[in-house]
Amino acid sequence: MSEPRRILLVGATGLIGRTIIARSPVLNDVILQGVARREIEFPEGIRMELVLAQSDAWPEIITQLTPDAVICALGTTRRKAGSQEAMREVDHDLVLEVARAAKEAAVKNFVHVSSVGADPFSRNGYLKMKGETERDLKSLKLHRLDIMRPGLLRGKRENDMRPLEKLGQIAAPLGDLLLQGGRTKYRSMRATDVADAAFSFAGAKARGQFVHEHDALMRAAREFQRNLASKEQQEGA
Repeated sequence: MSEPRRILLVGATGLIGRTIIARSPVLNDVILQGVARREIEFPEGIRMELVLAQSDAWPEIITQLTPDAVICALGTTRRKAGSQEAMREVDHDLVLEVARAAKEAAVKNFVHVSSVGADPFSRNGYLKMKGETERDLKSLKLHRLDIMRPGLLRGKRENDMRPLEKLGQIAAPLGDLLLQGGRTKYRSMRATDVADAAFSFAGAKARGQFVHEHDALMRAAREFQRNLASKEQQEGA
């Protein structure tokens, strides 16, 4: 029997991070670790190794934990951060610090949750920053880098009111039908599908750099769900 895969989650308090945590109990072959600045109230049945520390200590903690994979779901908003500069410190600088530490710790898989439309040459400040983060991650030459570019996320956030996003979630089922051809990458995604795709990439074997938009993310999520169902069937037989 193979050893459980140790996956370190960075960015545990956001929508994707919380969804990954909630999904973890059904994954018998995964030990989920986490690093965060503050305590997290876990749903019942969650087993997770969580290290609490200020973000400037995270790189050292990562090199000590030496996980098999890192899922980086770091992200904030300008409203929460207080300024564009403070937002960049999280969405760009801290992401890069975590990735450098992962490389130093010889982590095989680094999965980063970015955004559809990320482009270092974008006129949109948010998408430009996301694109610069992707560019700088690629320059690190990690063993395997998976960049996820989901569109609008569908799911319940904790203590993070985003009125426009909430309206978008309500309109998403109809709006997604209108996004065809090259525009399918802008379709919304359930947070659970993004989490499953992240788990799938965290266990992938091939080396290289990969960018995944809506259709590729959904394929990865469905494959992960099929494999999980198959395992559960075998264990129940």
